[in-house]
Amino acid sequence: MRCVIARFPFELVKSEVQQSMKGIKPEPITGESVVIGRRSYPVKQVGEVITRQDRRDFTAFEITRALTRLGFTVHPVAAPVEPAVLSPLETASALLGPAERD
Repeated sequence: MRCVIARFPFELVKSEVQQSMKGIKPEPITGESVVIGRRSYPVKQVGEVITRQDRRDFTAFEITRALTRLGFTVHPVAAPVEPAVLSPLETASALLGPAERD
């Protein structure tokens, strides 16, 4: 499949992308991720490997679009979990602990 990443044309094939990522240890995932084989990789790491460009030269969207068109499963950024906001009364109650019974 022909695609343009960071203004450079690439001819990508799914099996070649899988082969390129074989033996590469996934970095910690902080943004979008793609499943290749049984591993999840950050999209930017995959882009750096398959294009041989610095990851600052392309966007995650460019790589995500190309990998999706090749048939890979791309997972979006996980939404941060908001901590529960307690009222002042609930906060004081939690600090005091459970009531003791006789």
